[in-house]
Amino acid sequence: MHLAPTHDEVVNLLRQTGALREGHFEYSNGLHSNEYLQVALAMRYSQHAKTLSVGLSRLLRANPELRTMISELSIVAPATGGLPVAYGVCEALRAHQVYWAEREDVGLPLRFRQYLELVPGEKVLLVDDILRSGQKLAELKELVESRGGEVVALAVIIHQPNPRTYDFSPLPFYHLAKLDAMYYTDAASCELCKKGVPVEKVWV
Repeated sequence: MHLAPTHDEVVNLLRQTGALREGHFEYSNGLHSNEYLQVALAMRYSQHAKTLSVGLSRLLRANPELRTMISELSIVAPATGGLPVAYGVCEALRAHQVYWAEREDVGLPLRFRQYLELVPGEKVLLVDDILRSGQKLAELKELVESRGGEVVALAVIIHQPNPRTYDFSPLPFYHLAKLDAMYYTDAASCELCKKGVPVEKVWV
């Protein structure tokens, strides 16, 4: 591996661990795709988790503005998928702290746990394992800013945008690899459905 793993090295790691699969998948939002990715399947293995987290931290450290604020930087993630990445990046950067937002139940907004309060002006790096639609990270960004925090950058292991992906610009955005899967808005427009390829429903 290089100082930061290359795109091909990241993709090979994901395939080897079963985190990246090819086929015909239907997401919970109705989109159909030829790829399914679950980064957590790669993060199960400590050596791979370290490779991905350290690689992402090195991309962040290359930004001189971020580098100057590392000692006061809070790494904030949505539970639960972003937590292994957040802790790995925090350790590699030697950043200030890690915390997260979660939902008490499906359909309820993200929230911080009791007694977890942001300091006004706190510098926050949003971290997750993957960015597809970006909806959860957009909600987390809004939550942080509503409590007085300043989101300074966004970092994910994999960027796998779909036709409904949220635009975070001009926020600095870092990722180790970008996957351009084929997406279809529904079964009627899906070429895989038309070819009769068996479909597998996935949760996220």
